[in-house]
Amino acid sequence: MHPHHPSDLLAQAVRQHQQGRLDAAQALYRRVLDADPRQFDALHLLGVIERQHGRPGQAVELIGQALAVDPRQARAHSNLGAALADLGRADAALASYDEALRLDPSYALAWDNRGNALRRLGRLQDALDSHERALHLQPGLADAWCHRAIVLHDLGRHADAVASATQALAARPAHADALVALGNALQALDRFDEAVDAYDRALALAPRAETWCARGAALKKAGDLAAALHSYERALALRPDYALAEHYRANALRALGQDDAAVTAYRRALALGADAEAIGFALAALGAGAQPATAPAGYVRELFDQYAGRFDRHLVDVLGYRTPALLDGLVRAHLPPLPQQGASPLAKALDLGCGTGLCGPYLRPLVRELVGIDLSQRMLDKAAEAALYDALVCADIAGWLAARDASCGLADLAVAADVLVYIGDLAPLFAGVRRVLRPGGLFAFSCEALDDIEGDNGYAIRPSNRFAHAPDYVTATARAAGFTVVATERAALRQDGGRDVAGFLVLLA
Repeated sequence: MHPHHPSDLLAQAVRQHQQGRLDAAQALYRRVLDADPRQFDALHLLGVIERQHGRPGQAVELIGQALAVDPRQARAHSNLGAALADLGRADAALASYDEALRLDPSYALAWDNRGNALRRLGRLQDALDSHERALHLQPGLADAWCHRAIVLHDLGRHADAVASATQALAARPAHADALVALGNALQALDRFDEAVDAYDRALALAPRAETWCARGAALKKAGDLAAALHSYERALALRPDYALAEHYRANALRALGQDDAAVTAYRRALALGADAEAIGFALAALGAGAQPATAPAGYVRELFDQYAGRFDRHLVDVLGYRTPALLDGLVRAHLPPLPQQGASPLAKALDLGCGTGLCGPYLRPLVRELVGIDLSQRMLDKAAEAALYDALVCADIAGWLAARDASCGLADLAVAADVLVYIGDLAPLFAGVRRVLRPGGLFAFSCEALDDIEGDNGYAIRPSNRFAHAPDYVTATARAAGFTVVATERAALRQDGGRDVAGFLVLLA
């Protein structure tokens, strides 16, 4: 055969490609196409090289030309899907993988890639099924174990995600993505030291900005603020426009007491496109921005989702948290005498912002039906373990209250323990609670107390990211909403840095 015959050139090109010599392979594929512009393998594999070079648009063009020559090639449809996925076109990628699998149902890699496209489309259970089809066909496919771990993590099945990432690493010990997936799942389980170790092993293989950022988050949750700050700065050294890393860096600076540097970092994060609502809230708490009417729902949800595993222990043991017991005493002092032994004096109570259910043991003996509402599903999962609530609802309190009417059944009692610290303007909350209480129904809650010098509109955001309220503002807003003020009491609600946090309890009717 002539040494420059197209089939000989193609064989040389494939050898170079397999050996990782992409530029040499590319030149040879182009020579094949000079001789035969419709040569399927040269078009297809040249497209694969374009994707390897980070040019998915060119890859889609070339692989599309190959499939116009021969549309029956499953591998090409799968590679087209991968290039489309790189372009963020998850729907088109999914269609390519489905076509690949119609042509070859036993193609494990296409099942795995299809799972990735489904995950990007938010179809997590379908994604999990697809990765598991891949593993049924090819049990040693490390990437499929890794991608399955990512989906399990997204589904909140963190222990299962650890097991799946561990399987990926058994199949391929130097799998950076699997180590990151392992770190993320361990972090979600509050196993911070193990998470940092997994991230360190991943960084030794592939020093990526996202991994440094995740490592920083684990260190911050573990309380090692200086090391967290260092991690965020390593992330930004690799990717200077990384908005999330700059936002987290600002949080770490603030936690370290470096307020001026934190303000500068927050403003830079904002300019890079980070979460404007969360940053506006942080700047307000540092006295460097306009006062918000309430804490952003996403901030509160994320705060408590990541805090759920250690919430009760930290509140009670470290912060000396006593609010549920104090509110219980206030409510019981104003209830009618208890009927015969064992009977509940109230039909229904709402535990607004119930968290892990610390008010549940106090409320349960008083009511026949107890409903808890909270923004954080992870907190509600903990509350469910105590089996004290008849219903637990994951919702924003204000939105949930606004959607209620008399047909939903009016409540005799609503309680909000340590909830109004995330709400500045209380008028919408009071109006919502007023609508869901029967005539004579009670509303008991706690507030942190505002000093006279702190705010001129009755509430102010503090450096702790919590709102404090002036008692006169609270009682005036309550009366304007149609409540009678039954009682107010001064109280030390918890401790902060070893000092009592001054607050007060309010009972409305």
